[in-house]
Amino acid sequence: METRRVVFIGVGGQGNLLASRLLGEASLSKGIPAVVSEIHGMAQRGGIVESAVLMGDATSPIVSNGEADVLVGFEPLETLRALGKCNKETVVITNTHTLPPFTVSIGQGTYPPVEEIMDLIRGKAGKVISLDGNKMAAEAGNPLSLNMVMLGALIGSGAISIGPDDMKEVISSSTKEAFLESNLKAFDLGLKSAQ
Repeated sequence: METRRVVFIGVGGQGNLLASRLLGEASLSKGIPAVVSEIHGMAQRGGIVESAVLMGDATSPIVSNGEADVLVGFEPLETLRALGKCNKETVVITNTHTLPPFTVSIGQGTYPPVEEIMDLIRGKAGKVISLDGNKMAAEAGNPLSLNMVMLGALIGSGAISIGPDDMKEVISSSTKEAFLESNLKAFDLGLKSAQ
């Protein structure tokens, strides 16, 4: 069975750990072996959070430099920082909504223009899908559903062998009733943006 390596990267609180767990569950529900790994960093202080889902015949939970088949970035600068995981075949799906680090907020750094970030990403990856995931999450009625938007975009990209219905089934079984409608709407918005 072919191995697919999906790396999720973001800032603490954006929900990429939940997104990776749900993808792992969807893989297992389809009979595809999956390994999920997490690196938390300074997540509680708005720092970087990286997770990976290895689907198929994976023998290690680590995605080495140049090995990612898909990179899902919840924040553009974090997507740029993780480009070392990519190669010329990698599909990169990135949110374009910025979440500047604390150092920028206090004037000790500058955030590069998003278009410059996108140009660098396009120069490294095979295919780039960019979207304003935060705007879509708000449109879905839940600003905290960015992770569902990004999962939808991942499934919509066709880069992995999990279908929309399979992913929605896992989301439905793992979401509290109060958030289910907005999560599924956010997923659909992400799905359509990547198709």
